[in-house]
Amino acid sequence: MKPSRPLYEREPELAAAAEAVDALCGAQAVGGLLVFSGEAGIGKTALLAEIRRMAADRCTVWSARGGETVTSVPFHVVRQLLQPALDQFPPDETRALFGDWYETTAPALGLAEPSGPQPDPQGVRDGLDFVVGRLASRLSHRPLLLIVDDAHWADGESLAWLASFTARLGELPVLVVQAHRPQELAERDANYIADREAERGFGSKGTVTRVALRALTPDATAVLVRAGLGDHADDPFCREVWAVTGGNPYEAVELVAKVQDRELPPVEESAGELRELGASARGSGLVARLERLGTNANRFAWAAAVLGTDISQELAATLAGMSSAEAADCTARLRDARIVSGFDPLEFVHPLIATAVYRSIPPATRTAMHGRAAWAITRAGLGAAAASRHLLEVHPDDDQELVAQLREAAGQHLAVGAPEAARRCLERAIEEPPRPKDRAVLLYELGCATLLSSPPTTVQHLRSALDMPGLDDGLRVDATFRLAAALAHNNQLKDAALSLAAEAARTAPGPGLMRLQAAHFMWEGMQAAEDDGPARSRRLTRNADHLKGRDNAERALLTLRAFDAMVRGENAQLIVDLCERALIDGSPARGLGWTDSEWGFELPTMVGITYTFVDQLDRAESLFGEAVRAFEISGWSGAHLAFAHTLLGMVHRRRGRLA
Repeated sequence: MKPSRPLYEREPELAAAAEAVDALCGAQAVGGLLVFSGEAGIGKTALLAEIRRMAADRCTVWSARGGETVTSVPFHVVRQLLQPALDQFPPDETRALFGDWYETTAPALGLAEPSGPQPDPQGVRDGLDFVVGRLASRLSHRPLLLIVDDAHWADGESLAWLASFTARLGELPVLVVQAHRPQELAERDANYIADREAERGFGSKGTVTRVALRALTPDATAVLVRAGLGDHADDPFCREVWAVTGGNPYEAVELVAKVQDRELPPVEESAGELRELGASARGSGLVARLERLGTNANRFAWAAAVLGTDISQELAATLAGMSSAEAADCTARLRDARIVSGFDPLEFVHPLIATAVYRSIPPATRTAMHGRAAWAITRAGLGAAAASRHLLEVHPDDDQELVAQLREAAGQHLAVGAPEAARRCLERAIEEPPRPKDRAVLLYELGCATLLSSPPTTVQHLRSALDMPGLDDGLRVDATFRLAAALAHNNQLKDAALSLAAEAARTAPGPGLMRLQAAHFMWEGMQAAEDDGPARSRRLTRNADHLKGRDNAERALLTLRAFDAMVRGENAQLIVDLCERALIDGSPARGLGWTDSEWGFELPTMVGITYTFVDQLDRAESLFGEAVRAFEISGWSGAHLAFAHTLLGMVHRRRGRLA
């Protein structure tokens, strides 16, 4: 694989890449991170292509590229990296590659429909780590090279995974090569910047190398000009090319191509025309050049720019309102003009061109085209999540169908572990705005979307939802329960108990009231200091002792009663009896499990702790072992899993098994 053109004055960059590849392919197989930064057109993509060529015979190479119009599409870059490798396996082997991570991670890659509880984003990232390791070992015994171009435009979910994955590169025979524009990446969340994470994660093994690309010198620009136009290009002409382009390789190559198109003699007398020619390679000059290709070609280029990446010829034709034959003709003209390359899918020759074309679309037209793109994607059966990036760009217009589509997309994003993408969809739906009777439900859904990531934000949304009409009795109970959990996780236990008591006072008798009462007893009892703890225990005894455990509300109250009785030192056999009524065959009932969202993991935790301190250690160990398995399977691999191991360790300590 030969480079498309020579690389001028890139010897230090290529030497750094060669050193990193040699370390990766050496006897020690040292992984690392190599980061190239530089302004648009400085030659990052060409450099990455040369590194790919350099490593092709020694490494397994996967590559991906961010896109300006797809930063809101979760896992877009990760899918580009992994799907070509996964496509080599039949479905049963693909599933085997994922192992226990299939239900958690395969939906994020578009390989399976979501099932089970909403995955923790950290769990999805852990599953991706596992799959990358398995894929690298299955595909070959060669080390793995991951190349990510335009990382400043990678979606947040992919950037978060890259940041966590690169922190482990000291342990793996993997080299990650990333290129980005520094200003654009600096504007993204600092938690996503991979090289910072990696530098913290590396020990004595693994390296982080950062290289800033510089503009070409006048001498290198002259070599580039003469390579394209011939040795007869004189020094003043070459110097003017450098002055017009600022030594930017992309602009210099484009300018040389235009000189060839004009058949302009590369001599000093022609230098005065270079500035006008150079302007046509970017910004308004590029737009004017595009307009000269004709209305159809211009409209088709607009459609391609709206679609962004992996541009389907058919979708672009639909969006531009033209036939397949017309689209093919437009593609040929745009390709001849060096605006697009490929056929199906299409891509713009350079991101600078894509940006200029996209920004040249009149705002009202651009908004309408995003709406039409969402319609075309939905009609093609690609789903609400795929259409949502276009729906986010449509101006609010009291469109209730759009509200419904965004809510559906949010649900799909949550199901694959992308709560930030879900949040964007729901916030946009609220701007539409929804009907007054639906606004409270949307705020409730927004609160649920942020529950795992931001308790204070969850509190704000759920309180707003509860303060307005629109939630039915069941949703009011659930919203209050989740509000209390968010307050508790934000160390506001007293506020959690008060909110539950206030809602319980207005709730009719039934399972909903019992759920609120159970949660109230729980958060009230977990406060460091109570106004009257014995009175709470007496109320709990009256509410729970007669219950048989016929439904989850009764089982929750029995759990709380057992825990309270254990803390106060009541009869151990009574406590065991209460626990047995709270469980089904020794395990939490469906809906009360470790990853069930209706009640939360606190209740089975309380049963296990209660068993531990009444010396039912086999039962406690079984419950906490079940917690570890449930959290691992569901991808809850952060604080939840650490907590489960801590509880299991407490049992081992009681048995005298810990040093």
